Amino acid sequence: MACYLVCDFGGTKLSAAVMETTAVPHAASNWQSRQRVFSPPGADRAYDIQTMIALGRELLAGRQPTAVGVSFGGPVNHQTGMVYLSHHVPGWESTPLQAILAEAFAAPVFVDNDADIAALGEYHFGAGQGLDSLFYVTVSTGIGGGWILNGRPWRGHQGLAGEIGHTLADPAGPLCLCGKHGCVERLASGPYMAQDLAARGVIGSPITGERVAELAAQGQPDAQEILQRGAWALGVGLGHAANFINPQRFVLGGGVTKSGDDWWRMVRQTAVATALPEFRFDIVPAALGDDAPLWGALALAARLDKS
Repeated sequence: MACYLVCDFGGTKLSAAVMETTAVPHAASNWQSRQRVFSPPGADRAYDIQTMIALGRELLAGRQPTAVGVSFGGPVNHQTGMVYLSHHVPGWESTPLQAILAEAFAAPVFVDNDADIAALGEYHFGAGQGLDSLFYVTVSTGIGGGWILNGRPWRGHQGLAGEIGHTLADPAGPLCLCGKHGCVERLASGPYMAQDLAARGVIGSPITGERVAELAAQGQPDAQEILQRGAWALGVGLGHAANFINPQRFVLGGGVTKSGDDWWRMVRQTAVATALPEFRFDIVPAALGDDAPLWGALALAARLDKS
């Protein structure tokens, strides 16, 4: 019986799960055990690695994993398992994550970027089943994408394809962490929308991306404007991606996608208006929700990605 350990290193949380199976995993498979913990303020690479190893050992409960699949929230060389960096957690520059976890669990380890992994999960187990091509976009702490083309992951040169968050939406927009102005991530990600709303003097509970959506639903005008601006920027990015690659479907996951019907309407309308009129595609929520990276890590560990 195969035993797969899967791990998801997010910007603000760490998740792990175990699946034992006698056959190829499929959409009706169930986790035998799983757990998620939120990172405390000031968490760094050392905290993330130590916590994930402890989670994995607890969930395995003495079992030896056949393989370990890993989703990481940042750019990764999937062939070597080297993490280039994390935009949200310090200390991850040039980290040999595959080697570290292979030593910890004495098993083959496969590592990839979280958006690429989530695309793989949705393709095999979620909203992408039966399709030839899709583009998965996570809209959360950051914004990134993962391609499935002709039934296989397409990672690009150096494995860095899919960085839709740094597509330019508004050249006159605010400064992004990447050094450019008006990137999709700078306008549409949860923390940046929260930062912009706080800068307008909105007070009360701590401002988060989720709180921006709540205030927008309550009719707060600044929150509505910022949320809709973010949806517009994301739609611009999707429309350009449609023009570049022409996927059958865009699958959107992450906390910001829970922002309501008006948000989805703006994203879809703007994407269609930005793309050439001949293009046909749909934009749907991730069927696997926040678990898409875990399911993708399972597909990676079970070598369903064919890479």
